Amino acid sequence: MRELKSLAEFETLKNSGKTIFFFTADWCGDCVFIKPLMPEIENEHADFTFVQVDRDEFIDLCGDLAIFGIPSFVAFENGIETGRFVNKDRKTKEEVTQFINTL
Repeated sequence: MRELKSLAEFETLKNSGKTIFFFTADWCGDCVFIKPLMPEIENEHADFTFVQVDRDEFIDLCGDLAIFGIPSFVAFENGIETGRFVNKDRKTKEEVTQFINTL
C-alpha cells in the first residue's frame, strides 16, 4: 500500500479514479490489528487504489475530513466522496470488506 507523502498528492489521488484512504497511526492498537489484513483487502478490491495516511503527520487533513477516530477509511471517486467508515472502533476484515462492497 502506498503512503501519502503530501497534501498535493492527496488532492491528485482523490481526483484520480477510485481511491480509499486508510487513516492510521503506529501507536493505535486497533490500527495495528487491521494492518496485516490490508494486503488481502487490497487484493480483493483491485479496482481501488489504497493509500495509507498517517494521522499524526496529516492531522490538519484529518480535521478537514472529520476523521476523529482511527482506523478509518474514506473513499473517493474522481474527486467525490463516495463513502466513509469513520469511527474509533476496531474494524475487522469483514467489516472493511462490507464497507467497500457498498461503494
